[in-house]
Amino acid sequence: MTFGPVFTAEGILYRLWAPLHESVSLKLEGAPPRPMRAVGDGWHHCTVADARVGTRYRFVLPDGLEIPDPASRFQPQDVHGPSEAVDLSLYRWKTSDWTGRPWEEMVIYEMHIGCFTPEGTFKAAIERLDHLQALGVTALQMMPLSEFPGRYSWGYDGVLPYAPDSSYGRPEDFMALVDAAHQRGISVFLDVVYNHFGPDGNYIPAYAPLFTDHHKTPWGNGINYDGDGSEMIREFIIQNAIYWITEFRLDGFRFDAVHAIKDDSAEHLLHVLARRVRDAAANRQVHLIVENEENDSDLLQRGENGEVKLFTAQWNDDVHHVLHITATGETFGYYADYAGDAGKLGRALAEGFVFQGEHMPYRGASRGRPSGHLPPTAFISFIQNHDQIGNRALGDRVLASSPADVVKTVAAIYLLAPEIPMLFMGEEWGAREPFPFFCDFDEDLNEKVRKGRREELSRLPGFDADDLLDPTAPSTFTAAKLDWSKLASSEVLDFYRALLDLRHRRIVPLLKGAGAGNAVYRSAGSALAVDWTLAQNRHLHLHANLGAEAAPLVSQQDDGETIFRLGGSDGGNLAPWTVIWSIGEA
Repeated sequence: MTFGPVFTAEGILYRLWAPLHESVSLKLEGAPPRPMRAVGDGWHHCTVADARVGTRYRFVLPDGLEIPDPASRFQPQDVHGPSEAVDLSLYRWKTSDWTGRPWEEMVIYEMHIGCFTPEGTFKAAIERLDHLQALGVTALQMMPLSEFPGRYSWGYDGVLPYAPDSSYGRPEDFMALVDAAHQRGISVFLDVVYNHFGPDGNYIPAYAPLFTDHHKTPWGNGINYDGDGSEMIREFIIQNAIYWITEFRLDGFRFDAVHAIKDDSAEHLLHVLARRVRDAAANRQVHLIVENEENDSDLLQRGENGEVKLFTAQWNDDVHHVLHITATGETFGYYADYAGDAGKLGRALAEGFVFQGEHMPYRGASRGRPSGHLPPTAFISFIQNHDQIGNRALGDRVLASSPADVVKTVAAIYLLAPEIPMLFMGEEWGAREPFPFFCDFDEDLNEKVRKGRREELSRLPGFDADDLLDPTAPSTFTAAKLDWSKLASSEVLDFYRALLDLRHRRIVPLLKGAGAGNAVYRSAGSALAVDWTLAQNRHLHLHANLGAEAAPLVSQQDDGETIFRLGGSDGGNLAPWTVIWSIGEA
């Protein structure tokens, strides 16, 4: 690794890339600053013989500004405090033979470490892994962990990407969580943010060309991935991904808002990232997920034999939007573009995206590219996630308040469909704790956040209310913590367990090597039929009625063996809220 401290026989080598300054000093805690040696290309080095594991340090710029290491491994006193030298090689792995799981086996569970348990720590999360294993979860997807300012955050305002946030525990605690997950056959993915840095605690622009005014993002100037000095900025980010994969043995990433990563280089950063991460993983299976508002299917391309070229899958908001409308009847904001009939869900299930280049009224522009040629496993489906809950004025889980038969209908569709399913923490027992946006800055930034949330989401209901939740209040964060005492009384949990058990037994074996672009759908009103041609010369069939009134079947095909039935059919009609899954010969 080019960045961060190195443990050598001569002591600890401290390194800082600060091309905007000719001189930099190193300050160990309890000692006066000592000059670092300029070694060329903007680098400054200093080896300290008596430095040890646990030694805290800062760098000092010529104007006296004391800064943490941008590649700090641990920040015990938050983003403005000193960095701590941590030797990650001292951790003794119990699962050194772990090589990962195939992608088609994934059942993803999105979680926020701070809200997953009352304690909100890596160690506390370990105690809940047996529950997830019994549920049928095979992958954790953790919201961003990089050191962020304050006591609580969603994690998308991190500023020190190599340091797990100290509020969750030490780096070794995170390693222990990954280790414990692997012991239970559970992969671990990390949500990483390479499109912007948070507004508080990012010192890099004081000594390096981190930003460029050639590109604009929703957060201001873009990160300098293609201008003067960009080579080292690119390496800083690429090596960060490699660091998580190699040092923490993660199984992959979810890359946040890749549409906001602007790069005019000959080879886009995203392409380099995908290639370099896979090279670093060697014989381990790693899976790379994107969030992409543009629905750019080019990032999901497969080779002639179906192998992933760049990214494994994308979060498919389109499936969520249609199922959300089905369950709640809400058609405000962007939901209006997905309302109308079950055909939009049929297209999302059969082809991936609802909008594949068509004009989207809410955007006022076209959206997406053709996606029907991709396998269903190139898409991740969900009915809850942090964005779709948190972008509501109250952060309420409106789906959990829907009628039980409706909730079961949408769950039975997305958990058994050949797309990769993703649950949001607590969904499996019908948790009703909200998950509003929260952060913790100084008062000036807090006020800007309050105002910015109102303006950014002004087209959605509730954001003009006088009693809008304060995203910076401790109570907003505390309210989002799961109440595990409600797990025992849940009627939803057994239903989810049964669905995921069925998925692993009957659906997953049909996904490996399944062809692409061979699904068809038919719809009429609230009735829907989808037919996938999968592996082992099998068809997977879905018949569904997503309405409160009986609806005629839209396909009379002999569907083979019924493997799941919710609701029922009478002659040529489907009862309200019916889902029927079957498997037949191709």
